[in-house]
Amino acid sequence: MKDRSGLGLSSLESKTGYSRSSWERYLNGKALPPRQAVEELARVGGVEPTRLLVLHEVAEAAWRERGGTADVPAPGESVPGGEPSTASAPRSRSLLIGICAAVALGALLVGLLIAAPWKDGGGGGKGAAETRHGAAGSSHGTFVYRPGKTYPCPVKRENGRAYAGYSTTRTAILSQPGWDVVEAQCLLRHLGFDPGGADGVYGENTTRAVKRLQKKAGLPTDGIVGPHTWQVLRG
Repeated sequence: MKDRSGLGLSSLESKTGYSRSSWERYLNGKALPPRQAVEELARVGGVEPTRLLVLHEVAEAAWRERGGTADVPAPGESVPGGEPSTASAPRSRSLLIGICAAVALGALLVGLLIAAPWKDGGGGGKGAAETRHGAAGSSHGTFVYRPGKTYPCPVKRENGRAYAGYSTTRTAILSQPGWDVVEAQCLLRHLGFDPGGADGVYGENTTRAVKRLQKKAGLPTDGIVGPHTWQVLRG
């Protein structure tokens, strides 16, 4: 988003109130940005912040699991609405590995790359039990949208979770066309929330179906499929 906006670190500092050094840490994976910084980045980038904030929650959870903490300004550095800090940021090797993992996860989820289904024996958070089963371990190659083409939805349960055979994800935040969307559409239909055809495109019909599911499940009805909605879809 920063690259698309054409803004440099100095411009980000002047437009968001967060210092040049803070943005350098955030953009290079050295520190987890606070929620307000994410909101400011969305504002200056001219995008709706909801998806970025969902990504921030996922990254924050990953950070906590690895023993990280929120960003701490460098000694003497001011933050918006605050006083200069006297604390120093942690620099341990394990913390940096955790940060890089969280940033990589965020890049995947934001949909900068078109999602592809997991391949047999691959990563993406698949468990060993999921790899052994055909429904959860199917590979369909790179997704290519073809107008009017829809896919069958042979939903099966494997180890207590529902799968349609197109993707095993339980965390992807959907936006771009892909097999993850086909999987979600099949699961929505299986649960009685018709998204229209399972064509891999996250359009209005799919969004409405997701909102109906979220409302019934007691989730925020934002129409966005993220980790909590996947949990309901997988059952």
